[in-house]
Amino acid sequence: MKTSWRSASLVASAAAVLALTTACGQDSPPAASQNVGASAAPGDYGSIGAGNSVGGTAGGQQAAPSPSSPSSPAGKLSVATAEEVGKVVTDSLGLTLYRFDQDTEQPPKSNCDGDCAKTWPPVPADDAEAGEGIDKSLLGSVTRADGTKQLTVAGWPAYRYAKDVNAGDVKGQGVGGKWYALAPDGKKAQGGGAGGAGAEAQPGLSTRNDPKLGEIVVDKNGMTVYRFKKDQAWPKPVSNCSGACLEKWPLVEPVDYADTKGIQEKGYMVFDRTDGKGKQQTINCSPIYTFAGDKAPGDTNGQGVGGTWYAVRPDGKLVGASEK
Repeated sequence: MKTSWRSASLVASAAAVLALTTACGQDSPPAASQNVGASAAPGDYGSIGAGNSVGGTAGGQQAAPSPSSPSSPAGKLSVATAEEVGKVVTDSLGLTLYRFDQDTEQPPKSNCDGDCAKTWPPVPADDAEAGEGIDKSLLGSVTRADGTKQLTVAGWPAYRYAKDVNAGDVKGQGVGGKWYALAPDGKKAQGGGAGGAGAEAQPGLSTRNDPKLGEIVVDKNGMTVYRFKKDQAWPKPVSNCSGACLEKWPLVEPVDYADTKGIQEKGYMVFDRTDGKGKQQTINCSPIYTFAGDKAPGDTNGQGVGGTWYAVRPDGKLVGASEK
């Protein structure tokens, strides 16, 4: 006997609900909580990268004016090739342009202000123009908190690095696992750099043995992954970290399970956030994050912060804390 489309749809829906409940079920749901973020250090902007530089820059490695002034014009953008980094976007002075992982491109938004913007000066949008190798349609602008217009490439806000003093320097590549040179298509330039983002691709999520915490989960940049005790995993994942909290504890975006190593598959899923920030990855149905106060791969500065933030085991359990 043939099953009607209505019956098949009902069966499929019931199966989906059962699968989610089974995967994310707990003995009892966690207590309700407010959206609270623990105090933390600002985003990583102080680390200094290795002395990488771009090869083949016109005019050689000439000293360039300091990029720290907000009014330093971008001029005509071009493409240069950096050793171990690849093709990068440079301004009219040959200075490399960068992007920040804690920014967003849809819609464009800069999350680098204050001291961060002193180390990573925003590139003004007003006089920027596309040179050879740059697609004009990818250039745009975003209005910063102070009302100035910042250049964007494929939606990503563009910055210079204060430690890049010569045309062709790419010392900011990989700093803190969050700063990368801009490729001409707006993506991260691939290759080595200060943050250890070497040529060999690392899994999106994997594990490492920490001398104090034991086996913990890390992201593709080697940064420690955390959970928030005030989040909910049952009957479905819910994040109780939003707004300013997310600036300190950036969410881990979806990672295909095939791009993981050593992570438990049961309960490995993504969910839609309710604050418009898109989808977030979970391990065993618990939302996961990184910490802006971790300056380099291997740091665990977020462990135990506020008595609510803890590193994560490969099975999704908290490190050094109970689940209640």
